[in-house]
Amino acid sequence: MINKIAPSVEAALAGTPDGATVLIGGFGTAGIPDELIDGLIAQGARDLTVVNNNAGNGDHGLAALLATGRVRKVICSFPRQADSHVFDGLYRSGKIELELVPQGNLAERLRAAGAGIGAFFTPTGYGTELARHPDGTPKETRVMHGRPHVLEYPIHGDLALIRAERGDRWGNLTFRKAARNFGPVMATAARRTVASVFEVVELGALDPEAVVTPGIHVSAVVQVPRTATRAGGLKEAA
Repeated sequence: MINKIAPSVEAALAGTPDGATVLIGGFGTAGIPDELIDGLIAQGARDLTVVNNNAGNGDHGLAALLATGRVRKVICSFPRQADSHVFDGLYRSGKIELELVPQGNLAERLRAAGAGIGAFFTPTGYGTELARHPDGTPKETRVMHGRPHVLEYPIHGDLALIRAERGDRWGNLTFRKAARNFGPVMATAARRTVASVFEVVELGALDPEAVVTPGIHVSAVVQVPRTATRAGGLKEAA
């Protein structure tokens, strides 16, 4: 019997290796899988490459992971905001690497990984420093339909940590509004995907037409308590 419900966050993240590339869902504070990030901190993997839209907020969640000193590199599209002081301090002191990726390119590079696409051309970033590899060498370019394009490669993950709203024991997931963001594409781009959910439902309770991420892309589901966030995106259970 297929049953992907993990008994705990600890069990779901056991065996995460050093040097892993970890895709972490979320956009600002919407959809950040805080419980899974805390579990990764407790698990102890080091030398990580973390992929997220942002580079952490305040001192919790992703910022708390960065503060442990166990993240070697961040790949993101928006590393600095008013409360990104943890990343800012690490980057300015040379303790963490940054690969800056335009937001649309980030989403497409993840989607390409899940779709089995070897590479793709995009006009975004052409003529800027983003048209160079992290080592400073220029990326391949090509003119198509009269417009210059840059060649970009997929982002594959060893582990994806995402937050969903509801899930069943097969790993089928539904999301809540903007909390969906990068979760579905990250689930397809990683070798292993762990999803936190607020509700575990019986098989058949999720309308197949409403399932955003099918269980084939999910390795483990962990139920977590519904709590309010600083951004007010979630409401406490009545």
